[in-house]
Amino acid sequence: RIESSKLVISPKYKIKWQRDVLDNSLAIVHFLERTNQLTIASEVVIQHYDQAPYDFSVEAYAEHYPFIYQLDEQADLSAFQIPTFSMDQYVVSDWLRQFNWYGMQTVSLLMLLNQTISQQFRYQIREEAGVQTPAQTLMQRSGSCRDYATLLIEACRCLGLASRFVSGYLHAPATEVGNATTHAWVEVYLPGTGWKGFDPTSGEVTGNRHIAVAVARNPETVSPVSGSFIGLGLMSTKMVVNVQVNLIT
Repeated sequence: RIESSKLVISPKYKIKWQRDVLDNSLAIVHFLERTNQLTIASEVVIQHYDQAPYDFSVEAYAEHYPFIYQLDEQADLSAFQIPTFSMDQYVVSDWLRQFNWYGMQTVSLLMLLNQTISQQFRYQIREEAGVQTPAQTLMQRSGSCRDYATLLIEACRCLGLASRFVSGYLHAPATEVGNATTHAWVEVYLPGTGWKGFDPTSGEVTGNRHIAVAVARNPETVSPVSGSFIGLGLMSTKMVVNVQVNLIT
């Protein structure tokens, strides 16, 4: 729950708030004057309820894989079952063959996929825009948190499980001194529980250290800031980002 929020932007601007199709909050900003520097400072205080990550239950019909979502949910979930990287589905399916998933408990299967990515792949920080394709991540055996999340999403969709991309932050001691960056994980829709978070970077079910900011069907649509500008002649640009995630006691 948001307790308070403050948004400071320079130069002079006008702003319009709206909700997108997944109920993410968007600030649409139009600038009213020229500038050689853009500053965006956002401060949000939230109350994050303590929740046991593994204290959840699944409807009886979905306890074991495979299962079929009920008809009244299928229309809403179908978009989250369609692979984004359709050309990589053979490679992802081949990777999934190592798991004896038929008849497994659904949650156990998801935990296995989540932990396998965390344990068998090498994490690396990537400054490049966008995500690796699942085939690239499988071939290189490495990737960033958003690459791991993309692979897990495509694996889940290959199995018919509705899944979506989550962008947010992860609280840790290092994040309190300004070293935080955006973090990515996955939510899978489980009947009886709803959207449940899995973090393939740590191999954990998400808990109160995970702070979700936005959800999307595809990772390209959840950039914290996006837009365009017009300048005069040749110019160079430099971006400086500082993120702090603090625990208030």
